Amino acid sequence: MPLPRRAGPSGPRPTALTAAALLCALAAGTLTGCGGGNDQGGSATRTPSAPETGSFSAGTLPSALASSASAAVSSARASVSAAASSLEARASEFEASVSADTARSAATAEKALKGVPGRGNAVGEVGMTGVPRDRTGGVLAVLVTITNKTDRKASYAVQVDFVDADGKVAETRYVGAQDLEPGKKAQPIAFSRQSADKKLTARLAKAQRY
Repeated sequence: MPLPRRAGPSGPRPTALTAAALLCALAAGTLTGCGGGNDQGGSATRTPSAPETGSFSAGTLPSALASSASAAVSSARASVSAAASSLEARASEFEASVSADTARSAATAEKALKGVPGRGNAVGEVGMTGVPRDRTGGVLAVLVTITNKTDRKASYAVQVDFVDADGKVAETRYVGAQDLEPGKKAQPIAFSRQSADKKLTARLAKAQRY
């Protein structure tokens, strides 16, 4: 009785292998391979690469940013310079306007006060009020109010000293009023030409009615 024939290499086993290969191929879209688990085909997803930084030097800004920063600094310096120039111009304008009003009587007032003993006879008819520096361009100035409290026309000479914290006189200015009617007021301005950063105070030194 002949023995049953064994399945050779061309039997059903190649069919099973072919099916397995087909299954493996269908799964290739989601798996990296079949069998051993060695990743020979690359990963399904890629890790993002780090940004290229070779074009930036250590401790420096990109040229566009550096230019912008430089322009901002230049603009700020120009603004400060313009503000300083404007302040100086305003101070000069203030002094010029005051000088036009008081220069005519300053020399007369200074002359009238020469030889006057003590503080003079009209201190009680003179008052002083500080002028805000934002109105004077930074110049230290006082509004001198002279009131004729007599019953006749009179002229006045006033000496204003600008003193430092120790009471030392840094500057003296003279103002006055001529032919002031009874009960009337005159308001000349006395200002200091000292540097604005000096801490000075205006003091009524003398006032003479004549």
